[in-house]
Amino acid sequence: MGAAVGFPIVVPSSVMGLGGAVAPSERIGIGMIGVGRQAFGANLPFFLECPQTQVVAVCDVDSTRMELTLQKVKSTYARRAGAAGAGGAGSGAGCFATRDFREVLARKDVDAVMISTPDHWHVCMAIEAAKAGKDVALEKPITLSIQQGRLLANEMKRQKRIFRVDSEVRYSKWFHQMCQVVRNGRIGKISRVLAGTPKESPVLKDRPAEMAVPAELDYAMWLGPAPEAPYTEKRVHPKEITGRPGWMQVQDYCQGMISNWGAHILDIVQWGLDTEHTGPVAVEGKGTYPRGNFYDVLQDFQVRYTYANGVELEYSMAGRPFVRFEGTDGWIEVEWFKSIKAEPKSLLQEKFGPNDVVLPLVSEKEDFVSCVRTRKATVVDAEIGHRTTTLCQLGVIAIDTGRKLRWDPVAERIDGDEGANRMLAREMRGPWKLYIGMTNDQ
Repeated sequence: MGAAVGFPIVVPSSVMGLGGAVAPSERIGIGMIGVGRQAFGANLPFFLECPQTQVVAVCDVDSTRMELTLQKVKSTYARRAGAAGAGGAGSGAGCFATRDFREVLARKDVDAVMISTPDHWHVCMAIEAAKAGKDVALEKPITLSIQQGRLLANEMKRQKRIFRVDSEVRYSKWFHQMCQVVRNGRIGKISRVLAGTPKESPVLKDRPAEMAVPAELDYAMWLGPAPEAPYTEKRVHPKEITGRPGWMQVQDYCQGMISNWGAHILDIVQWGLDTEHTGPVAVEGKGTYPRGNFYDVLQDFQVRYTYANGVELEYSMAGRPFVRFEGTDGWIEVEWFKSIKAEPKSLLQEKFGPNDVVLPLVSEKEDFVSCVRTRKATVVDAEIGHRTTTLCQLGVIAIDTGRKLRWDPVAERIDGDEGANRMLAREMRGPWKLYIGMTNDQ
């Protein structure tokens, strides 16, 4: 689950339907699983305001956050229904609240779930939701290992569930414009792609003292499939729902900037290169881990990927979030919500006709709601999300092994390096071990 990063919360008119009036029986019942700062500030508002959806369940292992969200749901729906309708249909009075996500999945009034938990829970919850017959919108990065991603993509297909990576990046008009320029050959043959993330490496060298678990927190459930570890607020999240959580800097729960930002930035790279269902054939990298730091994710990284057609992708913690495509006839670059530039500058005035590639421009949640209705694949489904996250995780493996790796994007194996192949999986604890050792066909 990455940060809320500046895209406006908008409910497009195409979502409204029927002049904005949808009967309660026709609404999609949404279960919110995980209601920390990303869900509360970015995800929940859309589903509350969209006439085609109704939030019918909220879940969080922190009962304070759960209750705060429940009250927001109730007050929003009651205000909309008006004083005369308070307590009636659509008022939110019947919204279910729990600390156990499995109780949400068991409910018949839940059609789809928005999962906004720490990253280490993503794959388990999403697969369990699919098995329970729920459609899934999932925060990014969607998994913490390549094997998890393959299992997730396969399960969504097997269960015929609608899945959307909850990344808003393709709804940026500049990234969309850039990818259309590239996909339509306006900068010629692509030779190199540069991509970067911000620098963000909080230092917490002294291991925080073990603390008593707050009464409102089910810490055992928060850990879930992650290794046992003593509780400290710095490991989990602060009391303020808007505060940045510590888990985003700990490898047991997150991979840091290489994946948190990579799930956005490298998705645009894959989109522009038209490699959404495949990946590179070689990867090498270097990076810096903090020595003796409680926050132990990569502090810096530089990774080079090579695709089968010879295109090279250079991905680094460059200090700014951007993507730049370079070709034989020019280049084009977008920096996140700051600028779009190109050479020649005329590329920015390019028009596209009926014979050109026309890429969809739709918000992530509008896309999800529409596809739940139509049962069509979303713009960024589980397979596409898995391939993007694979790029991030291959970078981590290359850095950790210190070797240049030869990647087979069809078999999803590293050629001739069993040590590196063992890193394609991730250990999980307790009942979630069932996801380790499963074949791609299970």
